[in-house]
Amino acid sequence: MHPHHHSISIHFAHCLISKAQECGLDTQHLLSHAGLSPALLENRELRITPEQLSRLLLELWRIGDDEFMGMSSHTVRFGVFGLLARQLVHCANLKEVYRYCSRFYNLVTPAIDVEFTVHNNQATFALALNEPEKDNLGMLRELFLLIWHRFPSWFVGQRVPLQQVTLKLAKPQHFAEHRLMYPAPVHYEHSRDSIVFDAAFLDLPVVQTSATLLEYLPQLPLEWFKRQAYYPVFTRRVKDYLETNAEFVGVNMEDMANQLQMTSRTLRRKLTEEGTSFQLLKDEMRRDTAIHYLSQPNQPISQIATLLGFSEPAAFARAFKQWTGVPPSVYRSGPKR
Repeated sequence: MHPHHHSISIHFAHCLISKAQECGLDTQHLLSHAGLSPALLENRELRITPEQLSRLLLELWRIGDDEFMGMSSHTVRFGVFGLLARQLVHCANLKEVYRYCSRFYNLVTPAIDVEFTVHNNQATFALALNEPEKDNLGMLRELFLLIWHRFPSWFVGQRVPLQQVTLKLAKPQHFAEHRLMYPAPVHYEHSRDSIVFDAAFLDLPVVQTSATLLEYLPQLPLEWFKRQAYYPVFTRRVKDYLETNAEFVGVNMEDMANQLQMTSRTLRRKLTEEGTSFQLLKDEMRRDTAIHYLSQPNQPISQIATLLGFSEPAAFARAFKQWTGVPPSVYRSGPKR
């Protein structure tokens, strides 16, 4: 059984490479290190694997020595996050984690003002950049909010439900990614960039230790880019079912409906209410799994076609082009890893 691998909009890689170029860094090295190619960046509709984005971001942090990726008025040296993490693990609860985090960033860099407030049973974690024009595409703010939702959630051993996310940005072309990034409604063109959640969660105790943190840190930033369970009920159940049948051969909605002890008509209606369909979810999963396999240069396209339930490579190539707008060969034109 092959595990499902989701994909991420190439928009984020494009942001990182554009900023790296502005900063005079070796973009060819960055792309090669991530297993990407300039040709892939030419198509804004393409998708990449979490592993590729993780390698790209980590190498950018390393060679640029800036955890804010050149997207702020002052650099934040590579290693600052790890230093903060080693202090946060000693906090008693979630409230202390957010308080310490906000004080820490406000002390170590003038590039950002981090504010943590509790009002009317709502906790708000907000940031304001000193020179937001340096983050013109908004990636630093998007990533900062994602990290400071997922990382504190890891500290307390459970996902903290968000009530809303607010962004100063106008609704971007890649807005669909926000459904995967944040488990809450996202409001654009807002007065500030923030995440908001029920203050009752602030009493959750920190359950991680220095030992578990040492195991966790080397997995970053990949852990932040893994798909989270931010889906409506029936969409999530279908995805879970498809993940356990990852060869995709013979997988159909009737079997899925039987698993849920309902008729296929009822399941179809439930998915329609959630804005999707069984075939769309199946195609998205096959697309993402195909992108993962294509990022492994030693795996023949004919074998990938078979793994995804296609009778021949040509049928797979046609389907892949329908899903992504490009043939599978485009993903094979990049650097070999």
